[in-house]
Amino acid sequence: MSTAAKTERLMKLLIMLLVQRHFVPKERIRSILYGDTSTDAFEKMFERDKEELRSLGVPVEVGSMDAYFDEPGYRIRPDAFALPEIDLAPDEAAIVGLATRVWEHQRLASATTEAVRKLTAAGVAVDLTALDIAQPRLAADDPAFDVFLEALTERSALEFDYWRSGTAEPARRHLQPWGVTRYAGRWYVLGFDTDRGAERVFRLSRVQGEARRTGKPGAYEIPDGLDISATTRRLAPAPVTQRAVLLVRRGAAAPLRRMADSVEADVPGPDAATAWDRLVLTRSNVGLEDEVLGYGASVYVESPVALRDAVVERLEGALA
Repeated sequence: MSTAAKTERLMKLLIMLLVQRHFVPKERIRSILYGDTSTDAFEKMFERDKEELRSLGVPVEVGSMDAYFDEPGYRIRPDAFALPEIDLAPDEAAIVGLATRVWEHQRLASATTEAVRKLTAAGVAVDLTALDIAQPRLAADDPAFDVFLEALTERSALEFDYWRSGTAEPARRHLQPWGVTRYAGRWYVLGFDTDRGAERVFRLSRVQGEARRTGKPGAYEIPDGLDISATTRRLAPAPVTQRAVLLVRRGAAAPLRRMADSVEADVPGPDAATAWDRLVLTRSNVGLEDEVLGYGASVYVESPVALRDAVVERLEGALA
């Protein structure tokens, strides 16, 4: 089975266990998601899939279906799957492992739809509000997202070029990925850096070119008891709240407008022939330069100077 098919199967299992309020019996899981597989094949695949989800930080629970019968069932409680309160803005909340916002991803959105459709067709009462913990706000559209998630699923090492702020050119890095998670509004991969012999996190938006899988699948193990979210917060740059003033073309950058503390219409801008608005935002500095760059010439940074310089530096690097 291809890595993509395996990833979709894991997503369907996650969704099935997440949207139901009660424990789901194993035979029901088999009939809905695993088709005509033999008993032995199903047992092996199901055990492997459960462990894959747990290794990604998904809390798959086992419990009793009935007080009088010893039949185990499985579920994922939304309150256990979501992260506890942390000191981040509401739109920066992260979900461990497979993480939030994956539902909007081009490949996995179809898996979400199909899983819910199969459950409904089978007469299963689903609680779609459980998916609110992963309400899409920003798609997993980093070009490197697919290869990192697939390498993580099959335990393959990766080789990629990585650009760090303040460096003239990207450097080659080698990583055994442990998890992909969202932190401070950006996607990160956490893993073991084999060149430095230590755990590291890398922002996916700073991966340059195509990441390449190296070696064979199953080449390493993810540390037992690893807390992907906590480790990422420890290793990633700490978010610092800052006030940013942006000039935005009329009608552009709707997400920035929704986050703005204030919007001043019809102000002078860098292009006199265009209508501009001034937005004032108070938010984390982590990832803000990437977000501004994503709107191209429709957004101009008035302040702070450090943010404007970072944007200019990135643009000059791209031109070079």
